[in-house]
Amino acid sequence: MATVSPTPLLKDELDIVIPTIRNLDFLEMWRPFFQPYHLIIVQDGDPSKVIKVPEGFDYELYNRNDINRILGPKASCISFKDSACRCFGYMVSKKKYIYTIDDDCFVAKDPSGKDINALEQHIKNLLCPSTPFFFNTLYDPYRDGADFVRGYPFSLREGVPTAVSHGLWLNIPDYDAPTQLVKPLERNTRYVDAIMSIPKGTLFPMCGMNLAFNRELIGPAMYFGLMGDGQPIGRYDDMWAGWCTKVICDHLGLGVKTGLPYIWHSKASNPFVNLKKEYKGIYWQEELIPFFQSVTLPKDCTTVQKCYIEISKQVKAKLSKVDDYFNKLADAMVTWIEAWDELNPSVAKSAELPNGAAK
Repeated sequence: MATVSPTPLLKDELDIVIPTIRNLDFLEMWRPFFQPYHLIIVQDGDPSKVIKVPEGFDYELYNRNDINRILGPKASCISFKDSACRCFGYMVSKKKYIYTIDDDCFVAKDPSGKDINALEQHIKNLLCPSTPFFFNTLYDPYRDGADFVRGYPFSLREGVPTAVSHGLWLNIPDYDAPTQLVKPLERNTRYVDAIMSIPKGTLFPMCGMNLAFNRELIGPAMYFGLMGDGQPIGRYDDMWAGWCTKVICDHLGLGVKTGLPYIWHSKASNPFVNLKKEYKGIYWQEELIPFFQSVTLPKDCTTVQKCYIEISKQVKAKLSKVDDYFNKLADAMVTWIEAWDELNPSVAKSAELPNGAAK
């Protein structure tokens, strides 16, 4: 008897965004999981280089010339020679959900040896609620075989909408350069079968290597900053987006999940190159974290855009003393929001509606 393959979840509502400088042969192994979806490939580096994409994938590809053409002078907010350029893909997407993955991330296997469909798990995470206001000791209460434990307030059991699903990595862990240098042979072999909501008021290091989010709920906050060419810092693009996003999610009552799914991170980047990129960030972050921990957003910040512009003002006011780079970054944050609203006009307008107003 012929088996009917199930319809892929959210086939027409999700884009896969991939930043790259090389041919995308890695997609071959993802074919069973990714082929039904639309891909947005953001080519970094030399725009004259031709990037090969395996046959049968539905994709659009943007290089630096395209970014300059589409955004004009506002293209200055998109990083060059850094995977932070991926956020351009978030901006041009017209879908409700985004999954982003690096080109050195392969399909992982679960402990039983079965291939993990990372995208399907991210979709499950995004489609069920988060519980940021009260920790459930059995982790995600909405999973099969789990529930809210005794003592969990019934008034909080509905949870809140999930804006971000942060996945993990087997094999090469996402370490900073000093940790890489001290533990060059360390590999992550621990598969932890858990998903949890990150509590309100708690920041976390967000890795952009295996990440999904609801673009309609949080998209404009997913700006990966100014990194790479001509900038004093790299490898903090996803961290910056994560800190801004978490503060805004906490303010707007949205959830962030971390844990499953795993991907297989195939290769370690050069720790010496990484140290050069991260060097300033490693000591700046000692001031950045207290800054984000103390950010408060006023009540009238009711949209992600308003929240983000408010954070940019506070960055300028409080972090410019750390380094002049933060003046530049704060300006780029405003440019990013302007560019986002230009490319997504209806979303910007509908976001302004008071609660319950008819569109």
